[in-house]
Amino acid sequence: MTQTQKSLDNLKGALRRETVKKNVAAIHISGKLSLLQRKLSNVLLLNAYDALTSAQSHSIDARTLAMMVGYNSNDFDTLRGSLRALAETVAEWDMLDEDGKQEWGVSSLLSFAKLKNGVCEYAYSPALAQKLHDPNIYALINVNIQRNFSSGHGLALYENCYRFVRTGSTGWWSLDTFRKLMGVDGSSYYESFKHLNAKIIKPAVAEVNKSSDIEIAPEFQKKGRAVTEIRFLIKENPQLAMFQIDDSDGLRNLPVYKALQAQGVSDRLARQWIAEHGEDYVKEKLAYVSDQGGVKSRVGYLKAAIQGDYKPADAPQPPSEVAIQRAQERKAKAQADALEEDQRLAERALRGKKFAIIADVVAARNPTQRDADKRLFMASLDTETARDEFRAHGWNSGFNATAIFEFWQELSPGLFDETP
Repeated sequence: MTQTQKSLDNLKGALRRETVKKNVAAIHISGKLSLLQRKLSNVLLLNAYDALTSAQSHSIDARTLAMMVGYNSNDFDTLRGSLRALAETVAEWDMLDEDGKQEWGVSSLLSFAKLKNGVCEYAYSPALAQKLHDPNIYALINVNIQRNFSSGHGLALYENCYRFVRTGSTGWWSLDTFRKLMGVDGSSYYESFKHLNAKIIKPAVAEVNKSSDIEIAPEFQKKGRAVTEIRFLIKENPQLAMFQIDDSDGLRNLPVYKALQAQGVSDRLARQWIAEHGEDYVKEKLAYVSDQGGVKSRVGYLKAAIQGDYKPADAPQPPSEVAIQRAQERKAKAQADALEEDQRLAERALRGKKFAIIADVVAARNPTQRDADKRLFMASLDTETARDEFRAHGWNSGFNATAIFEFWQELSPGLFDETP
């Protein structure tokens, strides 16, 4: 199952925020975190966030935690190793406080972590917890989006850019700072900008633009011929609707559809004619009608031309019995199509109401319950296609709509009783 909550931007980053005095505040960590360790840090922060400054420690089911991050749920050795890495990682900040006074601090990323009776308990130092809870310093990121990343560098860049989406730019970072953000400081290989750009910057930018809800573009500053600073321009990357249903089979995109609309033909009738007679046939009748003068009602005449198969050599004349029969058959079919479309619209509206009910129920559950629900539902899916759709769209997966409604009806009997 995928996790649909948002987690806090993790500690890999020299992040900047503007205070009243336009101060630049940097927070970064030492050490190198793997991709899974970075994801683990985000999930732990998500789980603790609501009580981050009020509770001394936080807990989460260890198996659930492992599955949320992507570990084998029985692989406690790897989980222990990752928790150990977070406890050994140092976070450092240097910023102005609310009174404009300089504040420097250092703390381990986790003050402790332990696994006991299937539960992971952990804590942050009080000073670090305050920084993590400050929305001006850390922005919530979508844990579901982080699952799309396959490299630690891509995820690190996303985390460090995401909080600046509203300002449109990260501001300038020195290359030394950027290397720390990417966890490649201390490597002589990446002292070369050529190597840094080819192996870190370009692949990470490509992954962020492909896998996340933002689009970024790097810009560089030089001193002489050497690149000394980097910043990233950022904009939102609007995702496609979680699911889209196009009852028109793409007909609305055809030029002939637009031509019919320009003649005043209704949406439903235009799509019906194209679907029933074909694009070329309707084009032919449009051309025929456009050549006729003195036509009072072009829509009515176009309808007659389509139903009676008028051709340029034909003089308008009363339709034959065959044409009348065809017209009656088409009318009956049009009525049936209209009824079917109305039923589809009603079903779509009902489905939307059910998705809204599910969204409210999911929002009321805690993170552990939400993840358990998703894991249980994922296990019930029979095909990889269905699972991929659910990973991509979660509880809004149109592909899995029937299965999702059945799952929640069974989990919460009577949930949809008030829907018509």
